[in-house]
Amino acid sequence: MKSVVVYESIYGNTRAIAEAIAEGLGGAEVVPVSDAGTPAADLLVVGGPTHMHGMASSRSRQAAADAGHEDGAHVEPEATAEPGLRSWVRDLPDAAGAKAAAFDTRIDKSAWVTGMASRGIARRLAHRGYEVVGSESFLVQESEGPLEEGELDRARSWGAELAAMLPADAEVTS
Repeated sequence: MKSVVVYESIYGNTRAIAEAIAEGLGGAEVVPVSDAGTPAADLLVVGGPTHMHGMASSRSRQAAADAGHEDGAHVEPEATAEPGLRSWVRDLPDAAGAKAAAFDTRIDKSAWVTGMASRGIARRLAHRGYEVVGSESFLVQESEGPLEEGELDRARSWGAELAAMLPADAEVTS
């Protein structure tokens, strides 16, 4: 069974989580959303940062990248590349029941305060015909990071949990 992890990242935190999830899945392919196209996958894991209580928009990604440059923070090379996660998910073909999971990164405060991009990602994936088998948030200390201690290990564990949901005779390949 082929698994692909597609992510959107501004400061690198969401990319690091995506890579850890792929490790937990047993070495799944990891692709930035701007390069994802239409991945052929039996399990599609999709994630992005939480901006303004939900999924990032082109405008919020640009503002975050600009702020990061002004602060001297690391900004991912594809931070503002198109398509962004919103438009990419919108343009996915009907999945006809393929499996998917959603994740986000957000500040370590109550979801009532921060919102959760994973909710919007999961809802949009389900609208495209995916069976959403999991959703998770991973925490950062501040908008630009770093990740909270232990979050990479938690992401690997979540990836392993997703892998355990796959049929016993299926092999996770990249």
